[in-house]
Amino acid sequence: MTLEIVVYNIESALKAQEGRADRIELCDNPAEGGTTPCYGMIESVRQNVNLDVYVMIRPRGGDFHYSNYEFHCMKRDIDQCQKLSADGVVFGILNEDGTLDKKRCKELIARARPMKVTCHRAFDMTRDPLQALEDCIEVGFDRILTSGHETSAIKGVILIAELVRKANGRIAIMPGAGVNEETVEPIVSVTGATEIHFSATGSRDSAMQYRNQAIMGMGSEAGSEFKLRTVDPERIRKMRVLAETAFKSRV
Repeated sequence: MTLEIVVYNIESALKAQEGRADRIELCDNPAEGGTTPCYGMIESVRQNVNLDVYVMIRPRGGDFHYSNYEFHCMKRDIDQCQKLSADGVVFGILNEDGTLDKKRCKELIARARPMKVTCHRAFDMTRDPLQALEDCIEVGFDRILTSGHETSAIKGVILIAELVRKANGRIAIMPGAGVNEETVEPIVSVTGATEIHFSATGSRDSAMQYRNQAIMGMGSEAGSEFKLRTVDPERIRKMRVLAETAFKSRV
């Protein structure tokens, strides 16, 4: 069972390694669903963890239909990931009609090699998931991260199971979105997936002693500046046991 943890900072990457994850997806901007992290972040994570590091290649939040300027940014970010010895990259590009943009995805995949390449949840915004599956295989993606066209993987579990069957080993299908201690067992049992993607989110208080009570969080009133997002290693260990037990009981 392969456990992939999405992380948004260096501390979280180190915590994922402590919890003995197999791979991390390195992103920025959790509020927007993840965008490309900066050069310094990629470099620092790569130098300090022994896990496989897959980097999100997404120039902005919002939809997955990109301008030529944004496509150029994606190409340059992939080049930087190669220079920094990333193990893989994660992206997806769609046409206006909800189909996979096979031409540009294929170009990015060729540019990324020999790194591994995951199609992220842009897949869940396609009009026809079974056709999108075949398109992802055709252009050369190594895996698909999907919630089964639903808001969470547990809601999309039937479609994910169908994708696993249709893929038949031609591409890895990795459930993600809302995968946690309560949902991982039924997801693995129903789908037979051998890779799972989750956040194992934890948090810690800021070390700041002085706190301006008038501004608890930049751009927010939620106090987020003094509550830092991280990863809980114990949650990763627990998820491994749950996922592997579910898979073994299925076989």
